[in-house]
Amino acid sequence: MTILLDNKSGSPIYEQIYTQIKAQIVSGELAEDDPLPSIRGLAKDLRISVITTKRAYEELERDGFLYTVVGKGSFVAPKNVELLREESLKKIESHLEAAVQLAASCNLSREDLQEMLRLIMEE
Repeated sequence: MTILLDNKSGSPIYEQIYTQIKAQIVSGELAEDDPLPSIRGLAKDLRISVITTKRAYEELERDGFLYTVVGKGSFVAPKNVELLREESLKKIESHLEAAVQLAASCNLSREDLQEMLRLIMEE
């Protein structure tokens, strides 16, 4: 598992950890029941506070991406298909909103935008 922190990023460190681990789970790079580094071990490797790592793990567990076994550690949770679908739907909506805004700035009609989408989907 690779995590790269960017101190110049506007995102808090725990959020960067959360986002990167989540992306690795969703992409399948981290598989169901794969063990994650211990909170202390990851904090040491990244040279950050244990509290920061703990917060990222807690949020991943709260959102259903991890589960913890006392005395054994944290593991990748079974993929919740509905949760992954919802994540994808949010991304699609975000991209479509951006496309609509860009189309409006170019005075593109709804029909023209729909035609562009239809052509892209046919490819």
